Amino acid sequence: MKKQYDKKPLEIATKGMVEYMQQIDRISVEELRKMSKKLLDPLVKAVVDVRRKIVVVDADLHVDEELFLLENGSAKEDLWGINLWPELYGGCGFIEFDALINMRPFQNNRSRGVEDESVRRRIQEIVGGVVYAG
Repeated sequence: MKKQYDKKPLEIATKGMVEYMQQIDRISVEELRKMSKKLLDPLVKAVVDVRRKIVVVDADLHVDEELFLLENGSAKEDLWGINLWPELYGGCGFIEFDALINMRPFQNNRSRGVEDESVRRRIQEIVGGVVYAG
């Protein structure tokens, strides 16, 4: 017998995370630098919805951001985890395509990276429209 779940487990999983995790329309590199000081490495974890052009940042785990987006209408196949390295802004290492949530064989993505070049370009375009120098 298949067990039925309502939204409660997702609500519990993200409860408390919303205090600092945020969906962003625009953010400066300086704001990302401040956020990056919360983690051991100087990076900011983010999840991008490539269909809806939404970026969520500033959680300890990509999965928290993913759950937040799933609760708010995103589809799993559109969500990709990345790391933003503020000190590398403007260079090729600024966006790191590495997150456990990216491992999805059903989309032929068998690694923590983003194997589809067109999806990587889409993520770069979306992040490029959100993050600005300043």
